[in-house]
Amino acid sequence: MTETMTKSKADDPERSHLADVEDGCGCTEIWEHMSEARDEDDD
Repeated sequence: MTETMTKSKADDPERSHLADVEDGCGCTEIWEHMSEARDEDDD
């Protein structure tokens, strides 16, 4: 089921940046994921 949900996130342009975040995670995990992605973009 998680794989299906991840695919739907990846297909949704407004949520595609969260496709690698596990379902059910909290705001801290989302913040860390977005921070890491931002750091990678800066390199």
